[in-house]
Amino acid sequence: MTLSLILPCYNPPQGWERNIVSVYRVFSKRIGLEPEVIIVFDGAFKSINPAEIKYLEDNLPKLRLISYEQNRGKGYAIRQGVAVADSDIIIYTDIDLPYTVESMIAIFEGLSSNAFDAGIGVKDEAYYAHLPPARRYISKCLRLLIRLFLSIPITDTQCGLKGFRSNVKPLFLKTTIDRYLFDLEFIRNSFLSGKFRIQPVPVTLNEAVQFRKMNYSILIPEMLNFARLLFKKTHE
Repeated sequence: MTLSLILPCYNPPQGWERNIVSVYRVFSKRIGLEPEVIIVFDGAFKSINPAEIKYLEDNLPKLRLISYEQNRGKGYAIRQGVAVADSDIIIYTDIDLPYTVESMIAIFEGLSSNAFDAGIGVKDEAYYAHLPPARRYISKCLRLLIRLFLSIPITDTQCGLKGFRSNVKPLFLKTTIDRYLFDLEFIRNSFLSGKFRIQPVPVTLNEAVQFRKMNYSILIPEMLNFARLLFKKTHE
């Protein structure tokens, strides 16, 4: 059994490299194997301190780095990582590893035991208590829109922790949205295909997680992406 852990990276928080190594050591010990770590620098690689990269190279037994000049978005970055991953299981999450090791293990164990083909992290109510009011409102509005217009069983599509078995990889690579709604596109396509077992997996935030300030300029492009998905849904 092999595992690739994909981390998209853009302007990472201070101490990000040490946090990755710390979590990696606990996670790999708990699951009994050493995952490959694929970090995708979504632009701004030149701003990364070489000492941080050296620390990762010295402390992670299987490390692969991908970078490109222009910031393209989280969805694009994760697709680049998935494209080069050839493990039995692929898990992706955020560069600050915001969810507990137990949450990561829950998804891995479900996939490694073949209980499901794709594990979709679903946030608990404690997550929303951490969110600033505006982000909480946007998140819940999106869930309502998904329930009303896309009619898929999972409405919490934007949790930053998901995983799938290698047989799902080709479907994931067919996603086209470069920024945040790529998750929704992936889940929608998975259910529409009827070929895979999709399982929501409850996950929990680490207590020390700090939310970044939201860039509200992305809302209009993402609303257009939602409309694209709705159009595809009604015309397939």
